[in-house]
Amino acid sequence: MDEPLAPEAAKQLLRSILLSGVFTYSRHAKDEMLADDLTTVDCENVLRGGIVRPGDYENGSWRYRVETSRVTVVVAFRSEFELVVVTAWRVAK
Repeated sequence: MDEPLAPEAAKQLLRSILLSGVFTYSRHAKDEMLADDLTTVDCENVLRGGIVRPGDYENGSWRYRVETSRVTVVVAFRSEFELVVVTAWRVAK
């Protein structure tokens, strides 16, 4: 898989992995979700329906921010069949 992916390609890959791949949550993501009262269902809904921003290279991997008006989720692809939620937060009003 060649990265960075265009936002449209990242969105397609996200949807494919959500349907039939493997996705996990980092320890940091779990901590941040707990702090902001977010569930895995909240994050999955953002990944399904949010806007994917262009990738940023950070800590040795490409990360993609997926946003809605209320929640942001950051993911990194491990392969064409696996992703990890790196972090997530509720957008301040």
